[in-house]
Amino acid sequence: MKKTLAVLLMAVLSLAVFAAGSAESASDALMLGMVTDSGTIDDRSFNQGTYEGVAQAAEELGLQCTYLRPSGTTTTDYLTAISDLYDNGYRFIACPGYLFAEAVAQAQEMYPDLMLIIIDDALAAGIGENTVAITFKEQESGFMAGLATALKLQTGDVGFVGGLEIPSVQKFNWGFQQGVAYANENFGTSVNMDPSNFVYQGSFADLAGGQQLAIAMYDKGVDAIFAAAGGTGVGVINEAKNRRLAGEDVWAVGVDVDQYSVGDMGNGESCILTSAMKDVTGVAYDQAMAAANGTFKGGTHLILGVAEDRAGIPATNPNLTPEIEAEVAEVAQLIKNGTITVQDTADGLIP
Repeated sequence: MKKTLAVLLMAVLSLAVFAAGSAESASDALMLGMVTDSGTIDDRSFNQGTYEGVAQAAEELGLQCTYLRPSGTTTTDYLTAISDLYDNGYRFIACPGYLFAEAVAQAQEMYPDLMLIIIDDALAAGIGENTVAITFKEQESGFMAGLATALKLQTGDVGFVGGLEIPSVQKFNWGFQQGVAYANENFGTSVNMDPSNFVYQGSFADLAGGQQLAIAMYDKGVDAIFAAAGGTGVGVINEAKNRRLAGEDVWAVGVDVDQYSVGDMGNGESCILTSAMKDVTGVAYDQAMAAANGTFKGGTHLILGVAEDRAGIPATNPNLTPEIEAEVAEVAQLIKNGTITVQDTADGLIP
């Protein structure tokens, strides 16, 4: 298996990123790498957003950059991919996702000269001096997306499709519910949240499975579905797109990055009402730049949310009125100054 991965790596290396005019040789310059989680590099969500940040840093600095997709989703699969990148000279590797926790914990001990970042896990077993752990307050961006959705709909029903039932996805769900409830209590909306419409599909890479869940929900009368499920969520978005093209007034809510373009219907419009974002691209870019510039601060855990401008919804979306955007911005300020605290647990919410 390791031999197969190594062959794949060498094929990918032919597409590595170089900035024009760089005078450094590949042997002298830092090489930037990433290992994908259970999704794909073109999931238009978590993996893609992370890689785009790493690739942007590589392009700006004239550094070599690549990624590997492991053959499976076990700790051994992830560690093998990290090791293959390391063996081929990569000394910065981004690992996006909770599933990397054990592999990163082992890799940071095995390769003390390797700079690692893990996104969405705090490494409870200990963060090595060569590792930066990054987590987000997903509940805050979920809250803002729920608020915007309720303000847009005014009445009706909303649902949620998650990928794996892991902390980061759960927090999106719980925050979204709180945002809808806040709108109902403070802005006069009347949006329902039936527990049967809040589900986890169990995968980040099952496009067809996500679409089937969306079909069932929309057929039941759900007006908007928050899809926090990577590639599986793209299936939800595709179904929303099909139905809007057929004249139905339904929506999807994106995740991780601004997915407005993912919902593009080919007529200048999108089925994406808004997106619950966390700045995975920005943090991946920042850490790759720090690694290259000698300012990488290993042994740290970064917790990022609305106050740090690393979580929220897009500032503008043609599907939201300026009045809704202004109301959401005002509530975001209340989160920033501590007037509103968004729970990161399911207390009183749909689990």
